Amino acid sequence: MPRSFRMTVVAAFFLLATIPVLAQSPQQFANDATRYMALGDSIAAGYKAMPVTNGYTFRLYQDAVFDTIPHTLFNAAAVPGATSADVLQYQVPQAVKRFAFGGFNPKYITLTVGGDDLLAILAFVEGNPDASENEIIAFAQTKLAEYAANLQTILNELTTELPDAKIFVSNQYDLPEIQAVFPVTGRIVGLFNGIVQQVTNEFSSSTNNVYLVDVHAAFLGRNNLIEGQRAQVSIFEVHPTNVGQRVIEQAFADVIAANK
Repeated sequence: MPRSFRMTVVAAFFLLATIPVLAQSPQQFANDATRYMALGDSIAAGYKAMPVTNGYTFRLYQDAVFDTIPHTLFNAAAVPGATSADVLQYQVPQAVKRFAFGGFNPKYITLTVGGDDLLAILAFVEGNPDASENEIIAFAQTKLAEYAANLQTILNELTTELPDAKIFVSNQYDLPEIQAVFPVTGRIVGLFNGIVQQVTNEFSSSTNNVYLVDVHAAFLGRNNLIEGQRAQVSIFEVHPTNVGQRVIEQAFADVIAANK
């Protein structure tokens, strides 16, 4: 073997020896590892956050809100475009799957859902420019009643099958740019948030494991939290900016800290 080749091999060996080995922490496999599951729609999935790991659910994990990162298992089950019916039909069965049969068995669950239910109402408003406010509200109430039933069933199944899990449910922030064009939007968001509060209060009083996260209040009076507030961006781009995702994270973190 040529001397120059031997020297190259030796140098490579020592170089590799100096690189730290990033082994996965065995704490994640401990029986008492904290298990956090995120359910919901595009907001919970971090859709359009840059990068996606700036989404609030990822930040809750990364900032060790539930437990230290090496002792936490995070299951990001939220899906962009998911309505409350989708969460009920597809995500809840995964959440409540028996641990003995490969289920996750979460200790903490966050839930953000309803934005896509509201978009159906907005589509009605856009498609019926001559509709009166009373007609719009009548249509909205039908859709909101469906949402209320879905949310109630979601929480009933989660609390029944996972009685020890703590569930944190967010409401909807205002959409001032859309409201400027369609003033009825503010009233509809108010009705929606009233449903979220009523349903979560019912379960909070009966199970003591369901908590409302008031994202609506956290967004009030603040700018640059929604993509549609940016210059040259459509007002119908309703996803949070990275800053908005951090505000959502903090709203959740405050409630979680008080109820861990």
